[in-house]
Amino acid sequence: MLDAKFVRENVEAVKENVKNRNAHVDIDAFVTLDGQRRSLIQEVEAMKNKRNTVTQQIAKLKQNHENADAEITAMKKLGEQIAELDQKLHATEEQLRQVQLMIPNMCHSSVPVGKDDQDNPEIRKWGILPSFDFTVKNHWEIGEQLGILDAERAAKVTGARFYYYMGMGARLERALYNFMLDQHTEKDGYTEVIPPYIVNKDSMTGTGQLPKFEEDMYALQVEGANMYLIPTAEVPLTNYYRGEIIDAAKLPISFTAMTPCFRAEAGSAGRDTRGLIRQHQFHKVEMVKYTTPETSYDELEKLTNHAEGILKALQLPYRVVCLCTGDIGFSAAKTFDLEVWFPAQGKYREISSCSNTEDFQARRANIRFRREAKGKLEYVHTLNGSGVAVGRAVAAILENYQQADGSVVVPEVLRPYMRCDVIRK
Repeated sequence: MLDAKFVRENVEAVKENVKNRNAHVDIDAFVTLDGQRRSLIQEVEAMKNKRNTVTQQIAKLKQNHENADAEITAMKKLGEQIAELDQKLHATEEQLRQVQLMIPNMCHSSVPVGKDDQDNPEIRKWGILPSFDFTVKNHWEIGEQLGILDAERAAKVTGARFYYYMGMGARLERALYNFMLDQHTEKDGYTEVIPPYIVNKDSMTGTGQLPKFEEDMYALQVEGANMYLIPTAEVPLTNYYRGEIIDAAKLPISFTAMTPCFRAEAGSAGRDTRGLIRQHQFHKVEMVKYTTPETSYDELEKLTNHAEGILKALQLPYRVVCLCTGDIGFSAAKTFDLEVWFPAQGKYREISSCSNTEDFQARRANIRFRREAKGKLEYVHTLNGSGVAVGRAVAAILENYQQADGSVVVPEVLRPYMRCDVIRK
């Protein structure tokens, strides 16, 4: 959430940022409501000051055994006016908050202005694209022919965009996320966490999923409360310190977790209807960092490198792009996407997104830190990144390591986990 004072003092810059992001938020409505709120506060405070003064006068009149009926009547009327204005102020503040919650984060100055993903500049590439002397297959064809992926029965049991992983398919998925967690905890210095997979409304609001993306969430009614299945471990990991003050000596703090993720994929009709690219339920290893403001962009580079380390270890060709203003996420100030090569599609597809949200989420979730025992409170910067999306990694391995006979070679780094070198029918 952007600071109200920042919006008030930088209206044109905020409007330009909203425009560049292809967002639709009425900043003028925010300015109007903010002005009304401040006027109401001044009016209420003036009335309360008057009430305090007259209350003291009434006490003196009574002390002197003088008649205070007129003053008491006036104060009763004033009290009613104050109550009415307090109610109006509360309603105005709630309206203001709803508009404020819909204003996207300010993009970092280094983020390129662009319309959509076609305008994302490539930062670097890694790996050699595989060559084949046979017709390559899509990962879902490979998985079905090997008997390790079953979409048909998943559709019968649940619906479209779900899969059963069978036998060596389930083992490959498990091998991948165990490898990723080992890499991030033993090599990259993250603390492993198993968080709740169901969160409350405040948590979803804290990281920016609500209210903007409510249609993409799976909502639950639990004991009369609004609860949600997590769309990413970013939500419970970032909200771990919600409403708390962190000792600066502990920063940076790095968490990682493997969780199932649940997304309704609203608005994605007709996109990636087959395969593992866009599922309603999938596993993802997430990385989250809490940092001081001055170190957050150094930590973004580290976070991105940690995600890249997974792809390098798996020997999967990939590239890094910087998301432009028209493609960047709502909460992010800057994002690097890692896109892995898919031979059957002949193009790179996103497998990890690494973002610095600066203090945007921290303001929403009220996560602060103090540099000294009696120092002023500051908002932390929070970062998040996929390390990486497990289902998409399975898909990339099936396509990049496929063989002419229909088998799939297991990446060397996964063989201790898989206990085999090749997946065969």
